[in-house]
Amino acid sequence: MSGTPSVRVRAFGAFLRVFGRLPYPLRRWLVWAGSPHYTVGAICIVQREDGATLLVQHSYLGRWGTPGGLTKRGEPPEQAAVRETSEEVGLAVELVGEPAVVVAPRSRRVDVVYLARPSPVASLDDVRPASPEIVTTRWFAPGELPDLQPDTASAIAALLRGGRLPVDPTLAPSAAGRSRLDRGDRAEGTAG
Repeated sequence: MSGTPSVRVRAFGAFLRVFGRLPYPLRRWLVWAGSPHYTVGAICIVQREDGATLLVQHSYLGRWGTPGGLTKRGEPPEQAAVRETSEEVGLAVELVGEPAVVVAPRSRRVDVVYLARPSPVASLDDVRPASPEIVTTRWFAPGELPDLQPDTASAIAALLRGGRLPVDPTLAPSAAGRSRLDRGDRAEGTAG
């Protein structure tokens, strides 16, 4: 009986034949309706030339994070990353290199993570909360990272794994920054 398809296999084959005859828009909608839905966010890890990393404290979270947020419908992630950074901290940035991607299946979120540097015309003295969701901003020298939000730790880890960070913000005289990063990295799955 090993050569005979099971009832399940035959039923699936029949389903595919019927599915293939449906109009394309209906097939596309059926696939969309039966698939898990994810939000897409864009995150900027902003580093100055000296390797300091810009972090923010959100009004609704306790640990430090990065500028970023959800993409608008139809908005490319790279535009969202630049827009969110400008809206949240008033800083014009340039994206550097290819992004990393962090997938968080439990929260059904995909974050596109960009390394960014301040625009040459940007004033670093003017970096401050520019949105009600940001309480404070601060530049942290390499190795002086505070407790990070899990999504921020995952984002930094994804860029590090991909070799996309020119200065490892977790390098420190002590291992404090690395342990904080590792704790956050385990909070969600990553790909990058």
